[in-house]
Amino acid sequence: MARRTFFSFHYERDVWRSAVVRKSAVLKPDISPEFIDASLWEESKLKGDDALRKLITDALYGTTVTAVLIGAETSKRRWVNYEISQSIERGNGLFGIYIHNIRDQHGNRDSKGINPLGPEFATYDWVNDDGYNNLSKWVEAAYDER
Repeated sequence: MARRTFFSFHYERDVWRSAVVRKSAVLKPDISPEFIDASLWEESKLKGDDALRKLITDALYGTTVTAVLIGAETSKRRWVNYEISQSIERGNGLFGIYIHNIRDQHGNRDSKGINPLGPEFATYDWVNDDGYNNLSKWVEAAYDER
C-alpha cells in the first residue's frame, strides 16, 4: 500500500545522497514521497524560524511515515531534530537510513554519522542493506510499528 513518506535530512551537506534515496522512491509504485523544494526551504530561511516551522508542518501534513536520512552531521541539525519530534507527535512511523556509503557527485563516500533517533527505531544502511530494493519494506515496517 502507498505510504506518504516525509524525508528528513541535512540539506546543505547531504542533498546529493538524499536525492539518490528520494528519486528511487519516485520509481516505486508503493511509496509516495514528500519533498521540500529547495527554493521553498531557502525562502523560508530568509523569513525566519516561524516560516521554517510552517514549511515543515505543511510538508508533514498527510504523511504517515518519516524516513531520516542519516549523514555525517544529521544529528547536529536543529531542523532535522524538529522534524523528528513533530513526526513522533503526529504519530508517523519513523526509521533511519544511513546514507554515508552513497557516493556523492564526486564519487566520494562520507563518514558515518550519529543516529539522531532513539534505539526503538529501526535503522538501515542504504548501500549495505540494498535500500533500492528494500525501501518500500522499510516504510511499511515503520508504518506498522507506529
